[in-house]
Amino acid sequence: MAPSPTPDQARSHLAAWRAARSTDPYAADLHLAAVNRRYVDAERLAVIERSARPFGQQVVAEIGPLVEGYAAHPPRLDKYDGLGNRIEEVRFDGDHHTVGDLVWGSGLLAAAGAPGGSFEQANLFYLASQEGEMGHMCAATCTTGIVRVLRRARAGELIARYGPGLCAADGTKALRGAQYLTEVQGGSDVGANAVVARPQHDGTYRIDGEKWFCSVAEADLFLVTARPAGASGGTSGLGCFLIPRHVDGVLNGLSIRRLKDKLGTVSMASGEIDFVDAVAFPVGVVERGFGLMVEGMLNASRWLNAVGNVGIMRRALDEAAAYARHRRAFGQTIGAFPAVQQLVASIKLEWLAALHTTWALTALDELADRAGAGESGVDPDGLLLHRFVVNANKLSTSQACSAAVRDAIEVLGGNGAIETFSVLPRLLRDSVVYEQWEGTHNVLTAQIARDLAKLGLLDVVTSEIRRLLQRTERDVEPLRRALDDVRTDGRRALEDRSFADWHMRRLLTRTVRLHQAALLLDTAVDEPELADELEAASLLLTRRELTPGYRPEDDGEYAKLVGALLGPDDPSGSDPR
Repeated sequence: MAPSPTPDQARSHLAAWRAARSTDPYAADLHLAAVNRRYVDAERLAVIERSARPFGQQVVAEIGPLVEGYAAHPPRLDKYDGLGNRIEEVRFDGDHHTVGDLVWGSGLLAAAGAPGGSFEQANLFYLASQEGEMGHMCAATCTTGIVRVLRRARAGELIARYGPGLCAADGTKALRGAQYLTEVQGGSDVGANAVVARPQHDGTYRIDGEKWFCSVAEADLFLVTARPAGASGGTSGLGCFLIPRHVDGVLNGLSIRRLKDKLGTVSMASGEIDFVDAVAFPVGVVERGFGLMVEGMLNASRWLNAVGNVGIMRRALDEAAAYARHRRAFGQTIGAFPAVQQLVASIKLEWLAALHTTWALTALDELADRAGAGESGVDPDGLLLHRFVVNANKLSTSQACSAAVRDAIEVLGGNGAIETFSVLPRLLRDSVVYEQWEGTHNVLTAQIARDLAKLGLLDVVTSEIRRLLQRTERDVEPLRRALDDVRTDGRRALEDRSFADWHMRRLLTRTVRLHQAALLLDTAVDEPELADELEAASLLLTRRELTPGYRPEDDGEYAKLVGALLGPDDPSGSDPR
């Protein structure tokens, strides 16, 4: 056995681990390049690279160190100024604003200004999400959602007034948006919302009531649901309204009760807010308010939530694989141990699977955004597939992300739980919050169950998976059998409400796994240099998640598949000394 390293040698190994992170994460990410090529033509991809590549470099060189500094300094609420005037201002560390200017300066929100910018946004959001506790990604998401809601509602006057600020590429001039649905008595039961909207003679409304979970409490514009006086109960009676923080320079009926002390996304201000006689603009047909909120805001949030999770998983993989290559214990690098190799492989498997379904969703998101803006000729089956994938993929990726970050922390051991040692604690906190953001797993499951029954999505989804399996030369019979089982159980769920109530979540998980495995195989056909990794990922996913009774102990190919999946991320590298 080789001698144990001295303390100085051990510190040099840790320094080498930290130095191993690429300073150009966009260029270093070969699988990101592959999924971009799958959906985006060369000319457009060149445009994406011109903004994404330098922004990725900024994330490493500038944003990361700043976030590490201010993540420990949460925002504070100043309700009054020194003269006793009510101001309801949220105060942040100065570096928080510097990072926000860089995020907005990347063009992330400028890409939201017209339909067809989803991949531009996804690449930038993915790179930004690799730094935990940044505090700006919720604002970017909600601002995107407001733009889409206004566009979908054909709210020309509001777009003219606020659109340039919402889509600004200059962070110092940008308008930040927020969306407030949740009320204390309802939570996910939005139909129980009680905030009241009173119509005025000038076409505006006045809003009164309390919103319980208000993230981006410092926002300039709030998109809210409220119930017009005399409207019916449930979600069908809710309207959608835009409330500016200030009207003619005066605070607009806004009172922040307190900021919430959260587990994660601590550097982003979430609070409880009362509106008292606040001026609000109706968005679209008032009776269609909740539908607008779902189609424009919540769907955008669920899409970008998944993109954020994929970015988190990518950083977790980078941290764990590099650490395992440099950290020595028991006479060798810890990456030489099969147990560690399997942990790193599990992280990579979940990241690759989520990356492929999320980029497929990004293509569907562009379809839905174009359709929402009134473009004709949009594929109706694509819109139905979007309805399923946007919810099911959010459920799947958020679960996978938390597990992947925990695996990465295990690779680092006790060091992985130290705030000043690694980004992983920040990533873990963000991932847990992402799981609850825009619907718990059970709420999403219930929504998908309703959509399957109402819209006939089962045939659309299974047909898409079957289409993806056609080009590969690999044996896909196990996937076809799993697909037949999903169709059988899906039909039973449509016919038997009790069966659906008890088993729908597992059914959805299997369906997403099928979609992931099929996408990995289909991409491998066009990416020969990555084919071994992609095919190994698909095979392991199929065996682990979709094959009844599968035991790695009985699989003679298991170790070989793990090695193929790891590829250049194999942590069993040479001695770093």
